[in-house]
Amino acid sequence: MSRCPAELGYHSLMAEQNGARYPIGRIIFASGLGTMIEWYDFYIFGSLAVVMSELMFPSGNPAWALIKTWALFATGFIVRPFGAIVFGRIGDRVGRKYAFMVTLTIMGLSTFLIGLLPTYATIGALAPAILLVLRLLQGLALGGEYGGAAVYVAEHVPDRKRGYYTSFIQITATLGLFVSLGVVLAVKKSMTDADFKAWGWRVPFLLSLVLVAMSFYIRMKLQESPLFQSIKSQGKASLAPLMESFGNWKNVRLVLLVLLGATAGQGVVWYTGQFYALSFLQTVLKFDLVTASVIVAIALALAMPFFVVFGALSDRIGRLKVMMAGNLLAALTYIPIYHAMKTYGDPRHPNLTMLVLLVFVQVLYVTMVYGPIAAFLIEAFPARVRYTSFSLPYHLGNGWFGGTLPLIAGVLVARTGNIYAGLYWSVGIALMTFLVGSFALNESHRVRIWDEAHDAVRPV
Repeated sequence: MSRCPAELGYHSLMAEQNGARYPIGRIIFASGLGTMIEWYDFYIFGSLAVVMSELMFPSGNPAWALIKTWALFATGFIVRPFGAIVFGRIGDRVGRKYAFMVTLTIMGLSTFLIGLLPTYATIGALAPAILLVLRLLQGLALGGEYGGAAVYVAEHVPDRKRGYYTSFIQITATLGLFVSLGVVLAVKKSMTDADFKAWGWRVPFLLSLVLVAMSFYIRMKLQESPLFQSIKSQGKASLAPLMESFGNWKNVRLVLLVLLGATAGQGVVWYTGQFYALSFLQTVLKFDLVTASVIVAIALALAMPFFVVFGALSDRIGRLKVMMAGNLLAALTYIPIYHAMKTYGDPRHPNLTMLVLLVFVQVLYVTMVYGPIAAFLIEAFPARVRYTSFSLPYHLGNGWFGGTLPLIAGVLVARTGNIYAGLYWSVGIALMTFLVGSFALNESHRVRIWDEAHDAVRPV
C-alpha cells in the first residue's frame, strides 16, 4: 500500500537517522518516566497539603492555615509559564533533550530539600519562606519539563498516530498523582499517626532523589529528536524563539486563543477532578487522609486507560471534538456530582463505591480534555519555535487557571459559607473554554509536522 507524502517524510527522516535510534516504546518509556517523576515530585505537596498546613504555619486557625498552604501550592503553578519561557527557549535553540535533563535535576533537588525542611515550630516564619522558594523552583522546572517530553515524543512518531502516542505522556500527570498517593498511603500505613506527622511525611519527598537519579540515567542514553536535528542541520532552527513566538500579533493571538479555548478549561477540569475531589473528601466530608486517598487512587487507576482511548480517538475524529465534549460535560455536571458526593459521603453510612464512581466520572472528563491536548498544541505551532510556543499557553492554562483552583475554591467557600461555591470557578472556566474552543479554534489532527523537515515533501 502506498504512503502519503507526510508518511514518506517521516519514514525517510527516521531511516536517515536510524543508526542508534531506540524503538518508540523505549522513547516513550524514558520520556514518560522522567515526566511522571516530575509530576510525582510536584504533587506530593498537594497530596500532603492538609498535613503540611499543620506543620508549616502557626496553629490556631486550621482553615486559614490550609488556605495558606494552598497558596504556596499555587505559587508553583504561577511560575510555571516563566519556566516554559526559559526552558522553551533553551529547547528550541539547544535541543529538547538538554532542556528536559536540566529540569529533571532542578525538580529532584528541590523536592528532596522539602523533605529536609524544618517546621514552623523549629524555625518559625523561615519554614514557609524556604518552602516558598523550593516551590517556585519546582514550578520553574515543571514549566520546562512537560513541553519538552511531549514535543520529544511527538517528533519521533508518524503524523497519523500522534494523538495515540502522545497520550502516553498525558498519562504521566495522573500517574504521578497516583504514585504520590500510593507512596503517601504506604508510608502512612507503616507507622503511627504521631510518627507520620513528626517525620514520616518527609519520606515521600526524600524518595524523590532516588527516582530522579534513575530517570536521569535512562534519559542520558536518549538522542536528540530527529525532526529537531533535521531542521537544525538545515539552519532552520530559530535564533530568537521568544521573538518569533510572541513578537507579532498573529502568534500572540493564537497563543491567547489556545489558552482560552483549550488549556484553561483543561487545567481546571484536571485539578477539579483530582485535587479538588481529594480536598473535598477530607475537608467537607471529613474522611481521613487514608480513606480519601484510596477513593481517589482507585478512581485514577480505573480511568487512566482512557487517556489513550481518547488520544487515539482524536486521531480519527479530531482533537477539539473530544476536548470540547469533556469541557461541556464537566460544566454541566460538576455541581450535581458534588451534591451527590455530599449525599453518599454521610459519615454515618458512607457509600464508598458511589464515591469512587463519582470521582471516576470526574477523572473521565480529565482524560477527555487532557488525552488529546499535547497533540493539539504540537500541531498548532511550527517546529522551530514549538517548545516555546507550546509550553507557554499550556502552563498558563494549567498553572494560572487550574493550579490556583484549590486556593480560589477555598477562599470562595470560606467567604460564602457555601461548600459548593468553589465549583463556580470550575464551571465558569470549563464553559468559557467550550465556547472559545468551539467557535474560535480549528481542528488540527490533519496537520503534518514532518513536512517541516523535508523541503521536498509537500502536502497532498
